[in-house]
Amino acid sequence: MWQEGGMSVGGMFKLIVNYIQQATMKKRIMFIFASGTLVPFICVALLSYHTMSSILSGNLESSVRSNLKQAELSLEKTISNLNHVSQQLALQGSIGKKVDSLLSSDNQFERAVLTEEINTELNLISFTNPTIGLMMYYSQAKGTYMFNSTIVKEDYEINGLPLLAEYFRISYFGPHISNERYNDEYVISALRKVDLPGDPDDMYVYVESGFKMTPSIFENKLEGASYYLILDNDKRIAYSDVPADFAMNQYFNDSRGNNGSGLLNGYYWFESTSNQGWSVVSLIPKDEYNKEKNRWVIQMIYLFLLFLAVSLLIAWFLWKMVYIPLQQFNHQIKSITQRSTALAEVPRIKIPEFDFLLKQLQNMKNQISELIQEVEVKEKGRADLEVEKLLYQINPHFLMNTLDTVHWLAVMNGQKDIDRLVVSLNKLLYYNLGKRGQVSTIREEIDSIRQYLTLQQIRYDFAFDVRIHVDDDVLDIAIPRFILQPILENSLYHGLHDEGYIQVEVGKDEGQIIITVYDNGAGISEEEIAKLLHQKQVEQQKAGMGIGMSYVKRMIENQYGGLASLEIQSELGKGTTVFLKLPSMEVLPND
Repeated sequence: MWQEGGMSVGGMFKLIVNYIQQATMKKRIMFIFASGTLVPFICVALLSYHTMSSILSGNLESSVRSNLKQAELSLEKTISNLNHVSQQLALQGSIGKKVDSLLSSDNQFERAVLTEEINTELNLISFTNPTIGLMMYYSQAKGTYMFNSTIVKEDYEINGLPLLAEYFRISYFGPHISNERYNDEYVISALRKVDLPGDPDDMYVYVESGFKMTPSIFENKLEGASYYLILDNDKRIAYSDVPADFAMNQYFNDSRGNNGSGLLNGYYWFESTSNQGWSVVSLIPKDEYNKEKNRWVIQMIYLFLLFLAVSLLIAWFLWKMVYIPLQQFNHQIKSITQRSTALAEVPRIKIPEFDFLLKQLQNMKNQISELIQEVEVKEKGRADLEVEKLLYQINPHFLMNTLDTVHWLAVMNGQKDIDRLVVSLNKLLYYNLGKRGQVSTIREEIDSIRQYLTLQQIRYDFAFDVRIHVDDDVLDIAIPRFILQPILENSLYHGLHDEGYIQVEVGKDEGQIIITVYDNGAGISEEEIAKLLHQKQVEQQKAGMGIGMSYVKRMIENQYGGLASLEIQSELGKGTTVFLKLPSMEVLPND
């Protein structure tokens, strides 16, 4: 089942499995170790957050409702006190009766006595009720007042005061700014109708709560972050600590609440309704309400990051503990393939399992090295045997003794051409087949090819030019025997004519011996060049002894490895050039 706006749980699980299967060992170790450490931590954090949230919410709500109840009781006490005082000033009270007598009497002395008595009793009420502030009789029709206990503001206002509650013959207002001069504090006031018998005008008693009552109601805020509303019987806002969000004279919507609390305009609100119908509402900003939760969440985030860092660090140490042995394994395996690397002792990792495996690998490497050396020796011997087989296909002593006999017979019979041919052949065969080892010099190789070319000129009876140039400083450098004659055979074999020529140059360049053999013959195709260089056995060649270019290639590979090279460049109808590059170093003797 797919979730709205995201991937299903099954799809997410498959994605994680695919990632793990394609990840390296390092990533797998870190993922598994981090998951094993963080998943329990996250579960515990979520459970503790839920528990902590419930506890904090319960404690905070209990504290708010306790403060709210105190504010409600304080306000009820204030209203009750206003009611009690206003009753003493009403017609049924002692002061009210004296006021009625005063207004109905024409005797000046009596009026003076009554006035003194009324002021005395008002002072007594103020003394016995320190929370009571301004008291006075107020004529609503005339807009005048009398018997005021304190000085009244010039711009006093009574008709426009915010109504809190209204009962029979009495209205309660506030909180509002006091009408007492020099007092700008909020107060609760009561306006009670007196109904004097002899006074046709409306007469009221106006009483304010003392300014000391206000702090006990409105400054008892939860950590300085709570605000209050006072609602009248119709849920109209009579007072607001936050008029920007809850304006006065507007109606408070508590229909979305549950059990006298809810969330409105970014504030959590808690309401307490008095028995008289008015309500006190405590407001706490949402951010302040969740402040403790947010502080806990931040602490959990820091703790989570700490756990993550520690788990990744431990995973990294675990990876290093595995990576170092793997690196040693990789190094040892590479050393097997690198034949020039000396066999070194495997360092101990101090992990018994890995030390045992590395020791076994070292033993295997030693055995492989011994096998490689044994194979190399056998291959070297086989290459030497093949060369020796070529050099000793016939008995050299028998052949040279026979040619000496032919030489003397030609001298005795005056056959100079035969004598010259036999002498050159004898010298050539003595050099090529003589048992003087494979190591020779460039000087001896050049002398050998001169004899060889003389034989070819006599044998084929045609003239061709031979140009040989050798630097003096390379004449005595040692090279393998019998590597120039096959190159000359190749030039003669591939279409050299009477007007042809062969040019041989031997020099030294940047530590290498460069031998170049050029002819202006018919040229060789690419297929023939590949056949000459790579075919192990070639057919008998009509130009010479039939050894061929493959012998030269195998000889230099056997003696120099990859340090020497043989290259043939040819163009049909224009000629062929052979480049032989040898390192200037001693060759291995093989007597």
